[in-house]
Amino acid sequence: MQAYRFALDPSPDQEIALRSHCGAQRFAYNWGLARIKANHSQRKAEASYGLEGDEITPPLDWSAYSLRKDWNQVKGEVAPWWSENSKEAYSSGLANLAAALGNWRDSRKGKRKGPKVRFPRFKGKRAGLSCRFTTGGFGLAGTDRRHVKLPRIGMVRTHESTRKLARHIERGTARIRSATVSLRGGRWFVSFTTEISRHDRSPARPESTVGVDLGVKSLAVLSTGEIIPNPAHLQVALRELRRMQRQAARRIGPDKRAKQMPSARWRKSQSRIAKLHAKAASARRDGLHKLTTRLVRTHGTIVLEDLNIVGMMSNRKLARRIADAGMGELRRQVEYKAAWVGARTHLASRWYPSSKTCSGCGAVKAKLRLSERIFRCEQCGYALDRDLNAARNLTALVETSSPSCGATVNEPAGNPRKPRTVRAAGIATGRPVPDGTGQRRRRKSPTQDTHIFVCP
Repeated sequence: MQAYRFALDPSPDQEIALRSHCGAQRFAYNWGLARIKANHSQRKAEASYGLEGDEITPPLDWSAYSLRKDWNQVKGEVAPWWSENSKEAYSSGLANLAAALGNWRDSRKGKRKGPKVRFPRFKGKRAGLSCRFTTGGFGLAGTDRRHVKLPRIGMVRTHESTRKLARHIERGTARIRSATVSLRGGRWFVSFTTEISRHDRSPARPESTVGVDLGVKSLAVLSTGEIIPNPAHLQVALRELRRMQRQAARRIGPDKRAKQMPSARWRKSQSRIAKLHAKAASARRDGLHKLTTRLVRTHGTIVLEDLNIVGMMSNRKLARRIADAGMGELRRQVEYKAAWVGARTHLASRWYPSSKTCSGCGAVKAKLRLSERIFRCEQCGYALDRDLNAARNLTALVETSSPSCGATVNEPAGNPRKPRTVRAAGIATGRPVPDGTGQRRRRKSPTQDTHIFVCP
C-alpha cells in the first residue's frame, strides 16, 4: 500500500463543493459522537442509582457499520440537505469516529502502545478539513495527466503532473483503493491510496554498512565522514513568524465567552501564518526524502539509533530545534524505503553509549558533556569528532558483532548505582545515632570491568 499526493487547483465552485463535503464529514462525526456520549452518560447515571443488569440502558454499537446503518435511518430528519454531497463524506466521518473510539478503548485496556488516548471530542469548523472517498467515480483523468476525478465534484485540475501514478496504472501494477482530499496551509491536496507492485533496484553497494548519527547542529553525520548540515527551516522562518504573530495579536480575534467573531484581518493573518508553517514543513519533508532515498539506494545496511524523541523534547532549550530536525520522520522514511529496495535497517539500543564509546579501542567514558565536541579516549589517546565517532560505533555494531548481539568493553563508571539517601541523625531529628562515628558511607563501586551487550 502506497499513497500518492498531488496539489489541487480547484475553481471557486469546486472549492465550495470541497468545503461542503468536508463539512458533511464533520457533521456526521459530531452526530455520532453526540449519540455515543449521551448513551454513555445515561448508563453512568443509571449505574449511580443502583440499577444493574437488564435495568440499565444497553450500550450502543460504535462499529462503522452500525453507525452508518443508524445514520441512514435518520439522515432525512437530522440533515435534510444530505443529498447535496456524496454519501462517502458521511461514511468517512463515521468511520473516523469508529476508529477514534476503538483507539480510546484499546488504550484503556492496555492494548495500544504509547500514551493514553483521551475520549474523542467534537470537531469545530476551524479544525483541519478532510474527506475520504472509497466508492464512486474517483481516480485519474483518462484524457491528460493534469486532472483528477472526484465524486460529485468532477474533474479538478492539479498543480503538478500525475504521471508517476498514471504510468503504474497503465502498466497494471497499481490499483487505486481510496482518495482523501484535505486542506493544509491554504492549499488543497488529494492523496490516492494505491495497492502497488514495486520492483525497485537493489542498492548500488549492497555490502556497504553506514552508521547515521542524528543531531541538532548537524542533521546527520555518516560513518563515511560525510556531514549533512541541518537546514533549520523553522528557525529561518521564525523572524517572519514572529512578525505575523504580533500582527495577529493586535487584531480582533475570536472570543467564545463574549461571543465575539474574529475580524477579516485576523483571519488573513492566521492564513499567512499557516502558509509559513506549511512552507517550512514542506521544505523539511523534501530534504528528508532526498537524504533517505540516497541512503537506501547506496548502502545495503543502515544503522540508526532508537532515540527517545519525546523525552529529548522535554528540554525546553532544545525542543524547537529537535522538532525542526525531523528525526522521527527520517527514521520512518528509512525503514519503509529500505524495505522497498531490499536493504537492511538496524536500530541500536536506546541505552547504547555510541557517543561515549571509543571507536578505536572500545573503551567507554564515564561522562561526556554535551559541550565536548571532540571525543578524546583516555585509554588509547584516540581523538575524533564526537558525532563521527558515534556514527562509526553504530557501524561497528553490525560489522564486528555476531548476527544477534555485539559487545563492548566498559570501564568503571564511577558510581553506577543510585546513591543511597543518608538522613541526619541525632537530637535535631529524633533518630538514634548509628553505631560508629560519623555518617554512614556509601558502598564503593566495583572496580572490575563489566560487559554491556547491545542488540542491534
